[in-house]
Amino acid sequence: MLQSFLDAKPLYYDEIDYTRMPRTYARIQNQIKLPKIIHLIGTNGKGTTGRFLASALFSLGFRVGHYSSPHILKFNERIWYNGRDISDAALQSAHQRLQQLLTPQESDALSYFEYTTLLAIILYEDCDYVVLEAGLGGEHDATAVFENLLTLITPIGMDHEAFLGDTLEKIAATKLRGVQKCALLAKQNSQSVYEVAAEICGQKQAALYRVDEFIEDEDLSKIATISERLGLESYLVENLKLAIAALNYLNIAYSAESFQSSRLFGRLTKIAENILLDVGHNVLAATAIAKSLAGKKYILIYNSYRDKNYTEILSILKPIIKHVQIIRVDEQRIETRASLEEVLSDLQIEHRDFEAIDPAEHYLVFGSFSVAESFLKVYHG
Repeated sequence: MLQSFLDAKPLYYDEIDYTRMPRTYARIQNQIKLPKIIHLIGTNGKGTTGRFLASALFSLGFRVGHYSSPHILKFNERIWYNGRDISDAALQSAHQRLQQLLTPQESDALSYFEYTTLLAIILYEDCDYVVLEAGLGGEHDATAVFENLLTLITPIGMDHEAFLGDTLEKIAATKLRGVQKCALLAKQNSQSVYEVAAEICGQKQAALYRVDEFIEDEDLSKIATISERLGLESYLVENLKLAIAALNYLNIAYSAESFQSSRLFGRLTKIAENILLDVGHNVLAATAIAKSLAGKKYILIYNSYRDKNYTEILSILKPIIKHVQIIRVDEQRIETRASLEEVLSDLQIEHRDFEAIDPAEHYLVFGSFSVAESFLKVYHG
């Protein structure tokens, strides 16, 4: 069974063999039919940008896939196909075919993400378009081995420094080296990202456009209509704009109605009248959330991985925090309770254990997919 096979693979590695996925795909690529691929790289906004674009394409009559990661509750969430999460039966069938294509050594050696990326491509063979979201980085990401017609670059910020680089410029370069032929660049928070993008695309002789080059006044009117209908916060509007710029680049006509069912769960999602949930887990996400929710106070349900800059994240969120409730997350990468409490005390943020939701209070659940999963399991019983 697929799930037991994947469960045996580690989710995280101290070192990554960047030659493994290209080598494996090169051997089997003649046996896989590739659709038109739109590649998504960046630090924040890949999931929502991808879902906006994929759902619009599907509503316009195309066969569409959207590959994203990680999932919150069920693996099937990663492989969206023609308007819904992929079925268990389709997953199992693709797993059996992939096992036939790979040698036992290749199958065992591929990482969790590398294997599931190949699995998704097999499931998407009959699609017209596939929106393929990079997992980590860009240049060496498993999704970068496939030929694509367009790269969408969402906002780039500090994240995964151990793998991508210890400065914004290094991180941007690692991600942007994943560009192949043409790139659409979303609004960035740092001028240095624009400079790195221009340099790398120049070296690759790849076309580079900023998002506003493919946005007209008519698009702005539609964006305002869509945003109001979907109740989009400001940072989600920027993701919508990038998706619409992609449609315009592809010369695909759309209407506001093309985006009626395009919100991706877990991105500032209102799961109850008094509960917002967001799977953001880095400084860029915290900044966007704090800006969007400014002027209000929330009880923050939170925890953090050790490798995240949670001191800065909590400092950014502090103006909208009433107090913090620490939720238990059973995962090895989670920071120790003592270290998290020390930072909260230093920041003079009141904190306690998460126990239950008070209907009279307003809550923000924030701090990675694992935090969201842990909360939803408790909340839904």
